[in-house]
Amino acid sequence: MYLTQVSGHVRAPRSSVYRALIDPAAIATWRVPADMQSQVHEYDPREGGAFRASLTYDAPTAAGKSAPRTDTYHGTFVRLVPDAIPPQDNETGTRMALANLASLVESESSTR
Repeated sequence: MYLTQVSGHVRAPRSSVYRALIDPAAIATWRVPADMQSQVHEYDPREGGAFRASLTYDAPTAAGKSAPRTDTYHGTFVRLVPDAIPPQDNETGTRMALANLASLVESESSTR
């Protein structure tokens, strides 16, 4: 098992960030690393609720972890499964996703 710790600051109201964390369409927008596309298959953001999403590489030669070009992950909102992704990949993907989240909600805030 490993631990990934990332910190940052998103300049948007907490309510905007919360909405982006529980809205499946928003998750598909910000929770995807560069050079990949996201598909949220299931997303039930409540205690005991399940989620399942796929990240597909844009490059036709990229190798996915669960299918050719695709990484699919799933789980519940009460339990984590260790050792699913190498620590360096998890940190890189998390940093990219947080930057996408900041971009989404900060642009919303500037138009209000």
